[in-house]
Amino acid sequence: MRIGELSRKTGVPVPTIKFYVREGLLPPGELTSRNQATYGEAHERRLRLIRALLDVGGMKVAQIADVLAAVDDPARPLHKVLGAAADRIGGAHGEQDDAESAAARAAVAGLLARRGWHTSPDSPAGVDLARALAALARLGHESFVEMLDDYADAAEQVARADLAYVDRKVAVEDMVEGVVIGTVLGEAVLSALRRLAHVDASARLYGTGGRAGARRPDGPADSAASTDSPDSAASTDSPDSAASTDSADSADTTGSADSADSADSTE
Repeated sequence: MRIGELSRKTGVPVPTIKFYVREGLLPPGELTSRNQATYGEAHERRLRLIRALLDVGGMKVAQIADVLAAVDDPARPLHKVLGAAADRIGGAHGEQDDAESAAARAAVAGLLARRGWHTSPDSPAGVDLARALAALARLGHESFVEMLDDYADAAEQVARADLAYVDRKVAVEDMVEGVVIGTVLGEAVLSALRRLAHVDASARLYGTGGRAGARRPDGPADSAASTDSPDSAASTDSPDSAASTDSADSADTTGSADSADSADSTE
């Protein structure tokens, strides 16, 4: 197919496709003449993967390039590809050197040792976990660390489900792509499911007929109920609310592609 058809099938503007080719994210098409090239199903599939990692996974173009380089390396084991994808998820924020951070790092190291996980507390995910625990401690929720093993139990079950999905693939390239999809896009799926479950759990626990007045024993039950009602929880934690935040993130991540469009069109 011509680049125009590829653009129509994927919804990605032609200048953006050219940008991805220049950046090495998308292989160039097969030249049929000096100024013409054709693209196949592999290009369409790769283009859809790029957009999914960008729009849903929230990854930057440079991060996507690193992940795709791992995907395209036939000598790299699946475990290493999984690590390459996992390492590109999470924040790249500076660490604070305080008591909370030190305690959080120790808690993460203890968790990994206790559960026998084959990873390091200094890995990007380990650093992210320690950063989150330290932030909770600074807000007065240092006891949250006591729930780590409960969360780890759930995380192990999700990880097994992710890899079970990958094992359904037969072709090696499909397995590699499945690892990336399960790691990056699975993160978005799990986050959305957790928010939905929170709304349901809140409704069951604090809604009508539940413990509506239990949180404020010294105040009117009606007041507590109005604060903790399912409607209130839904307005705060609903997918719609998250969607407004996610759309802003999407706009930020797609800004690089839009700027690429602008730059490309002026060349």
